[in-house]
Amino acid sequence: MRRWILASASPRRKELLHQMGLEFDIIPATGEEKSRETIPERYVTELAGHKAKEVFQRVLAEQKVGKEERTPIAVIGSDTIVVLSDRILGKPHDREEAFEMIEALQGREHQVMTAIALFWTDDAGKERQDSFCSITTVSVNAMEEEEIRRYLATGEADDKAGAYGIQGTFGMFVSEIHGSYHSVVGLPIAELYQKIKQDGLLD
Repeated sequence: MRRWILASASPRRKELLHQMGLEFDIIPATGEEKSRETIPERYVTELAGHKAKEVFQRVLAEQKVGKEERTPIAVIGSDTIVVLSDRILGKPHDREEAFEMIEALQGREHQVMTAIALFWTDDAGKERQDSFCSITTVSVNAMEEEEIRRYLATGEADDKAGAYGIQGTFGMFVSEIHGSYHSVVGLPIAELYQKIKQDGLLD
């Protein structure tokens, strides 16, 4: 039986992964999120890979020093960014930066990129890895300054890429999306299921 691990403490990713029917442990990655990549798709994929690899190596190290049987493991790492005209918007550092982000997004369309990195050991103990990036286009209605301030006051934007969460109050400003809704929330479960299936990880 394979041990699944989510390398994230995000309650949104936890909830979405539960929808797939997987039983999994949560071991958040703790390393600093850094990448020198300037191409957004590569940037977010590298960050997801860092998270998955960090937790994967940590669990493998624990198995080596332990006396228990080495159960095959699979680690899921994920990262989400908002991209506006090739500008990468991560999590805002403060409310003022969050305001600037939403002010730039309102009345326009942008892309949300969520990358998934998988690190696992197969039945022979060999280490394997795979990754993909889901890209969704999101259109936001024009917003008045007061609407932006009122939204930010909810605190919903504080820990989210691009300073908004589509599943929350901000949803009423989103006019349409093209792509995966779940990817915008933080975990593209349809694409993830197909990738797991393709990689032969369905026990």
